Amino acid sequence: MLLHNDRLFPAEPKVRSIARSLYERVRGLPIVSPHGHTQAAWFATNDAFPDPAMLFVQPDHYVYRMLYSQGVSLDDLEIGQAVMKDPRKVWRIFASHYHLFRGTPTRMWLDFAFQELFGLEERLSEKTADAYYDTIAAKLLTPEFRPRALYTRFNIEVLATTDSPLDTLEHHAAIRSSEWKGRIVPAFRPDSVVDPEFAGFADNIAKLGAQTGEDTATWDGYLKALRKARARFKALGCTSTDHGHPTAQTADLSKAEAAKLFEKVCTGKASAAEPELFRAQMLTELAQMSLEDGLVMQIHPGSVRNHNRRVFERYGRDTGADIPRATNYVDALRPLLDRFGNESTLTIILFTLDETTYSRELAPLAGHYPCLRLGPAWWFHDSPEGMMRFREQVTETAGFYNTVGFNDDTRAFLSIPARHDVARRIDCAFLARLVAEQRLEEDEAHEVAHELTYGLVKKAYRL
Repeated sequence: MLLHNDRLFPAEPKVRSIARSLYERVRGLPIVSPHGHTQAAWFATNDAFPDPAMLFVQPDHYVYRMLYSQGVSLDDLEIGQAVMKDPRKVWRIFASHYHLFRGTPTRMWLDFAFQELFGLEERLSEKTADAYYDTIAAKLLTPEFRPRALYTRFNIEVLATTDSPLDTLEHHAAIRSSEWKGRIVPAFRPDSVVDPEFAGFADNIAKLGAQTGEDTATWDGYLKALRKARARFKALGCTSTDHGHPTAQTADLSKAEAAKLFEKVCTGKASAAEPELFRAQMLTELAQMSLEDGLVMQIHPGSVRNHNRRVFERYGRDTGADIPRATNYVDALRPLLDRFGNESTLTIILFTLDETTYSRELAPLAGHYPCLRLGPAWWFHDSPEGMMRFREQVTETAGFYNTVGFNDDTRAFLSIPARHDVARRIDCAFLARLVAEQRLEEDEAHEVAHELTYGLVKKAYRL
């Protein structure tokens, strides 16, 4: 077997036994995936995945960023190609470098898929590359491995994609009009029309106006267009928005000041500091809209995106060159919280790539303001160690019930059950330690394990 049944559980026998008991009660619960980057088109068309390389290598920046760090060319991996010329060659490159993933969560996610989905039990390597490829490729041609069948097999209850306001959402509409009962919902990601430094920002604003029938050359028309776009998303099942801003900075300008700033960023007359001020203002404006329409707001700050300029220019956005940086929340969120912090009907979920803020800033904020909740360990910290650090540093101040369970945040569809399984095991390991230390009764631990796995995410994301 590639994976041990007791993986991630405590080594001490008594505590491990408690963790096993907790895990057995939650391992089979449905998966609720409220934030990720899978494609609605997969489920609308239900076409077979083309080949192992397109399934495991191309969509997963966790995979190819590691290979790139060791000198593997992204051209050789055919990153960015709609159709691979030689997927078997790409797979062999991946397999021959599989040792690079030792000790990483990526290795655990991949081994889970190889073992649990494809019945492979010998480690992937240069020697086993072709056997792996042939086994996976053959199974991908069967009905049991079509996207909708895998959705059912994974026991997914709901899966959210992440979509631009300019997206037609045609695939979401097709799913809803079909007879298939799977629940795929969009999430509203407005970065392309609220970030003046996003490529094509002015053109995107104009497209938003044309799409909504509003005059987006004016501040009022722009805000009306955003409200219309959100309503279109909500009609197709959307329950959340998502904001990938560089920082958590917020602002609360007067209407006249905001209108003047909007004109400057749209006409290219903004100063070097004003794009950040505009993004800050838009977080507050969008919080107001969430208070009105009930969409849950997620803020994902603290990533220097597309850090490698050469890779960005050649391969485009989101190709594995994003780097965490220090993030301020206490001062940055103050303008927004002064307006909306005490609104119990508003939900704002905060994420961080700066772990130093867990106990110093985020847990105290979420432990006080009714509108705030803490998202799980995210991205670079979506690991056994990262999840455990999150629980240890946040629980003492914010408790469990100011957190929102787990989300997988993945582009790699087959990693979803593996990622959720890791989260369930780590949460059970943490709870087992509290029980063993007489800090929590075992019946309470079972209730909390269920909430962390299923209840909190449904409540927080209004699913």
